[in-house]
Amino acid sequence: MTVSHETIYQWIYLEARELIPQLAKAHRKRLPRRYCKKSRFRVPDRVFISDRPEHVLSREQPGQGEVDTASSPRGTAALVVAVERKTRYVRIKAIPRKTAVAFRQSLVDSLGSYPGHMRVTITYDNGAENTCHSWVDRALGTQAYFCEPYHSWEKASVENSIGLIRRYFPKGTYFNKVTRNQLISVEKRLNNRPRKCLNYQTPAEAFREECCT
Repeated sequence: MTVSHETIYQWIYLEARELIPQLAKAHRKRLPRRYCKKSRFRVPDRVFISDRPEHVLSREQPGQGEVDTASSPRGTAALVVAVERKTRYVRIKAIPRKTAVAFRQSLVDSLGSYPGHMRVTITYDNGAENTCHSWVDRALGTQAYFCEPYHSWEKASVENSIGLIRRYFPKGTYFNKVTRNQLISVEKRLNNRPRKCLNYQTPAEAFREECCT
């Protein structure tokens, strides 16, 4: 018998509410799935995730990245979060505003020091901040892929990482007030946390191993 994650969430909210603070998104009530009004904006020159090589999905080869942003209220500073899919290694940087230029430069700064075989593909969503993906590809030697519109679960690794980051910086946090040292501290916590999916290695250990191969 298998139990879905939704069943577990429903049980916690109905019968074990003392466990709510342990959830990645510790809302007092179970929130319904939101449906967004469709936008006419289109990122140019997208290659969709359906054309991404199958080995990226299997996590067998390193160098496959996912990126997304965590935003502050009223469009101020944001965090750029990049995750390497195989090792779950996370990089976090703040940008003053969620613009395409700030996003692309932050991404290049975060991933530019990786060995070439550790930056092969990057998977994005369809936000306007990703319009400079071709510029990032030229700078890093990567290939960009995009989730289908409104399919954010297709980049589940970075979505999960942002959920963990929100434990330290809850929704409503103004990231222009968060220091670089605070971001480094959270990054280290996530990267030095043993993961069952890595046979209880930490992402930092797994990433170092892959860098040396």
